[in-house]
Amino acid sequence: MSEREQKLCVGKTPLHQIRNRNEARVAQIMPSLFAESNLELDAIDIQDVFALALNKLPPHYVQEMAIVLVELVDEDTIRVALREAIAQVQASPNH
Repeated sequence: MSEREQKLCVGKTPLHQIRNRNEARVAQIMPSLFAESNLELDAIDIQDVFALALNKLPPHYVQEMAIVLVELVDEDTIRVALREAIAQVQASPNH
């Protein structure tokens, strides 16, 4: 178990395998929106867009081996959150 994983424990119960399902979905959609917009973003900008978009969406936490039958957030909602986050980062970069 890595140091990061060790920190995410309650007693001996590991919590690092519980993830916000929207993280992967947001990350998958980001490149297409960046390409659409012809944006040249640096690493900090990309991380800011990722975090801001996730904060605009309701969390959907699942255990690593969970079977997801229904996605709580549709792709259009994710795209709207990403576009808003991109606009926010462009208007006020964090560096």
